[in-house]
Amino acid sequence: MASNDIVVETKDLVAGYLPGVNILNGCNLVARDGELIGIIGPNGAGKSTLLKAIFGLVNVREGSVTLKGENITNLKANQLVERRVAFVPQTNNVFPSLTIEENLEMGVFQNPKSFDKRFEFVTSIFPDLGKRRNQRAGSLSGGERQMVAMGRALMVDPTVLLLDEPSAGLSPVRQDEAFLNVRSVNEAGVTVIMVEQNARRCLQICDRAYVLDQGKDAYTGTGRDLLNDPKMIELYLGNLADL
Repeated sequence: MASNDIVVETKDLVAGYLPGVNILNGCNLVARDGELIGIIGPNGAGKSTLLKAIFGLVNVREGSVTLKGENITNLKANQLVERRVAFVPQTNNVFPSLTIEENLEMGVFQNPKSFDKRFEFVTSIFPDLGKRRNQRAGSLSGGERQMVAMGRALMVDPTVLLLDEPSAGLSPVRQDEAFLNVRSVNEAGVTVIMVEQNARRCLQICDRAYVLDQGKDAYTGTGRDLLNDPKMIELYLGNLADL
């Protein structure tokens, strides 16, 4: 159950990778405690860039990012992990030569004494990770690797979890599993901000969503409202929503 306490807020974000080239052009977002926020929109709209700007991987030129009222704009990733912000990138998100357990250990490298407690929590959500703890991550399917990546992020005991396209490249069955996993993480009390190309499934599970267009939050509302808004789909999503 979401509360009114704001966990993450971006205000008028302007950010980009190259000098003089902005991907985000005044982007605003609010995520409250316990919410599952979806970020959808056409290719090139700045969805993944927004997550990376929150996590200090893209330089913010204007605007601000706050975490529970603290200004965290342009802090480095390790400083954000210390503040219990976790990020799961779309690709290269596991250590393939390490076992599942060793991957999860990497999640608590700043606080190794917490491993047993966090491992118990993570495997309560993803029991297969416990059963297969000695299996090398490189031998796993794409969906299983995504589960390991989420599990490692949860080892941080995050206040907020940033997910970049958790269903990308997965088969339809594995996509369904990925979305169920995201919902399970959220129901365990973690605020989630998720970028997702599969707009229809994203809107089905999220509390609220933002539609990005040309680096701005062009449209926002509850998942249910956006899912049933033909004008929004026509203007901003087109075939993306697959409705």
